[in-house]
Amino acid sequence: QVQLVESGGGLVQPGGSLRLSCAASGRFISINAMGWYRQAPGKERELVATITMRGNANYADSVKGRFTISRDIAKNTMYLQMNSLRPEDTAVYYCNYDVRYLYGNLNSWGQGTQVTVSS
Repeated sequence: QVQLVESGGGLVQPGGSLRLSCAASGRFISINAMGWYRQAPGKERELVATITMRGNANYADSVKGRFTISRDIAKNTMYLQMNSLRPEDTAVYYCNYDVRYLYGNLNSWGQGTQVTVSS
């Protein structure tokens, strides 16, 4: 199993910044890929950004140039630096890890952290 613990959400004014973290623990051999997703009220969950262990990142068009995904391999931790936040970024943000363990691959979700952008 993989346990994911998220932190860093909160209330911020438009134009502000927040940094989300997601730490993984458990019995796995390696991490294949990691990503951040978000779900706004009444909307489906959508991709925000993904990153491979080699550091290759991919972003949704709506966050390009404002958000930066990164990872600390030694700490099994992923980050999402969010700058120039807009009200439309308001959502519950979830981290996702795809890991390799003894019997194959496993995909896990964090518990979610609320990000609210409002004046």
